[in-house]
Amino acid sequence: MSVIRWLLGRIILFFNFIFSPKSPKLTPEQQANINEKTQNMSLYQLPACPFCVKVRREMKRQGISLELRNINQSEQLKQELIEQGGKRTVPCLRIEHSAGNVEWMYESSDIVDYLKKNIAA
Repeated sequence: MSVIRWLLGRIILFFNFIFSPKSPKLTPEQQANINEKTQNMSLYQLPACPFCVKVRREMKRQGISLELRNINQSEQLKQELIEQGGKRTVPCLRIEHSAGNVEWMYESSDIVDYLKKNIAA
């Protein structure tokens, strides 16, 4: 089963590379505005997860750059996701609000909608 999962992951990454969306042409002011809105966000993800690919593709379409946290590369990140977010499911967008509270958003469609509504230029 792990061989099949590995193979499918490589296929997903290959097609994502071939059909990668284009980044928008943003002015420096627009990019600075997006970067300011996203400075307190990070995306817990796995590189070959199809739902994570969906979120990353939308980020590229919108010119959004978030800190990507690969939970397979760090046991600490995996534990942080489980302990603070509540489950080991990716993608997960961690949003630290100005009031100090942290929101954990798990569904890829919800993450994409949130980025479109709240971040995009």
